Amino acid sequence: MTAFDEAVRAAALDADAAADGLIAALTDDELAWLLDGDLPVWAAVRLPARIKAGPVTAGAIPRLGIPGVRFSDGPRGVVMGRSTAFPVTMARAATWDPSLEERVGLAMGLEARARGANYSGAVCVNLLRHPAWGRAQECYGEDPVLTGRMGAALTRGLRPNVMACVKHFALNSMENARFTVDVEVDEHALHEVYLPHFKAVIDAGAESVMSAYNSVNGAFADQNAVLLTDILRGEWGFTGFVTSDWVWGTHDAVDSLVAGLDIEMPLRMHRARSPLLRLVPRSVVRRSAHRILRTTLLHYANRAAAEPSPDVVASAAHRSLAYEAAVRGAVLLRNEPSVLPLPASTRVAVVGRLAATPNLGDRGSSTVDPPSTSSPLDGLRAAFSALSYLDGRDVDAAVRAARDADVAVVVVGMGPTDEGERVTNDDPASLAFLGFPLTLRPVQRLAAWLARRVTRFEPGGDRTRLTLHPPDEELIAAVAAANPRTVVVVIGGSAIVMEAWRSRVAAILLAWYPGMEGGQAIADILTGAVEPGGRLPVAIPRDAAHLPFFDASASRIRYDAWWGQRKLDRDGRRAAYPFGFGLGYTTFSVTLLAPGRVRVTNTGERAGSTVAQLYAFDADADPPVPVLVGFERVTLDAGATAEVDVELDLTPTRQRDPATRTWSPRPGRWRIVAATQHPSTLDGALDLVF
Repeated sequence: MTAFDEAVRAAALDADAAADGLIAALTDDELAWLLDGDLPVWAAVRLPARIKAGPVTAGAIPRLGIPGVRFSDGPRGVVMGRSTAFPVTMARAATWDPSLEERVGLAMGLEARARGANYSGAVCVNLLRHPAWGRAQECYGEDPVLTGRMGAALTRGLRPNVMACVKHFALNSMENARFTVDVEVDEHALHEVYLPHFKAVIDAGAESVMSAYNSVNGAFADQNAVLLTDILRGEWGFTGFVTSDWVWGTHDAVDSLVAGLDIEMPLRMHRARSPLLRLVPRSVVRRSAHRILRTTLLHYANRAAAEPSPDVVASAAHRSLAYEAAVRGAVLLRNEPSVLPLPASTRVAVVGRLAATPNLGDRGSSTVDPPSTSSPLDGLRAAFSALSYLDGRDVDAAVRAARDADVAVVVVGMGPTDEGERVTNDDPASLAFLGFPLTLRPVQRLAAWLARRVTRFEPGGDRTRLTLHPPDEELIAAVAAANPRTVVVVIGGSAIVMEAWRSRVAAILLAWYPGMEGGQAIADILTGAVEPGGRLPVAIPRDAAHLPFFDASASRIRYDAWWGQRKLDRDGRRAAYPFGFGLGYTTFSVTLLAPGRVRVTNTGERAGSTVAQLYAFDADADPPVPVLVGFERVTLDAGATAEVDVELDLTPTRQRDPATRTWSPRPGRWRIVAATQHPSTLDGALDLVF
């Protein structure tokens, strides 16, 4: 039995003492090694391959049996090997189903553990301030309450098998300028808009936090003591450990450690070159070592006893779960005049280059390579015997095919070259992010250059347009003119402005990036074998000008409390499709009985589901701006009625006093209303008593 094994046993009784015992057994070099990744700088040459091959470790001390932090991404499945590719986070947010998300987390945790990991970076809860953000697909949308509930659910699912890491702390919602942008934010917006969902995940037990690349109010996130110490540990009582975002995310060995960054990931770079024990008090080094070891010991002491078999990875059960999430997250935006569902005998013309493409999302750090995929065309070919396919490059041919069919299905949208993670940093000054100033010796300059080169991902970044590409819009218009029974399936990671064509087509299904079983899910929705279960986690505007200012290359930007549906409401703008919107194959009514209790009735002719949504608003405000405070997914047979309790989160109705750091109800005459989408009317509201 190793020293670590003995400490795990002891941790069940006193984790602090067990961690201190391990620290006492460490040499000075081993103590410092806990605080950065285990890979040497030259390993960056093959970093993407290393990530795919197995967990990336930090702080492993073989002499004492300390396994270290063994990291695996990511938000849509385990990035190692060939694993289950779930729908992207945004698609799962559209399920509005925390219980489903917890099951997804359990599956991810089992697969990560089966691959040798003990730590997962799957929980991404950065708020979507603007849909042009390239990594929007990795978040849960624009609302703090929905994001917090879903992120907490994923965390609960992960924790029986791996430590859960929530990221990126904080205000990380731009891609192109993420390394250099300074986000300015006041106390109100920071604590009441951009941080509550992080706290919800911490309260759900997340063991770790990953800092962001960007600055917040003038200090890089990894050196931001206000974020990492004052708020995270002081106000929230977080006892776990903080890691940096990778390669570029640590700016100074000493300043970051003092501010509260415990581990530099994934290379031995800044801290490995710094004599930390001579530059900072030993107590600061021991503080971080204690956090890391205490958290790791508790995880091993409390995690599920059974080791998962390798067969669990991409198992039939997990593929079925990926299919369920794809179905439940697909949002039917339009169905006029009830063209869907389609009988199996329908003659279908499928058009669009994305129809034959696996739609898994971007090719950045969250990339998952499943053993197989189902494209929309794969699913539709299995569903319809009379089917033709054209990629849409020849518009005239597509028009002829559409004219000869009963229904045309056009598959359009985004892909990895349009949106996603990217690392470009072509400015030579960016080498400073690796801690190797250009004035240092050539070997270090070469190492920095290599690290910069090999951590590049395929082009993506922030979106340059919120509409579809012009050829896609032209294809939709031409096909719809030839066949009024045109169904458009939209692939993408966030809101897409559809004003140029949405009224011309019969139906619109927003499928997001639906994962490895997405094609089958899309086909089953179109045939009615299953219902489209999704509700929008973002508002889709009529015009990009109705959204907050967004500059993909900004060096400084101010974030306020007005974005998404809230900004549309304040400005008197109607959304094309409001937050929470989504159609099914039946209809529902929701009646508010009391704050936190509703009556839901299926008023249609087939079984189905809806999401009962509760919104609070200040009746004295002009105009009132309803904010989500609770939701519950409800499934009912045709004609059935149920009374349902809805858990309330009243954080959006409360305010924080910066001086005392205490919370209290926000002044106003607060009322609450029930709806199946963001409410267009406030009728039936009840007083909200705090």
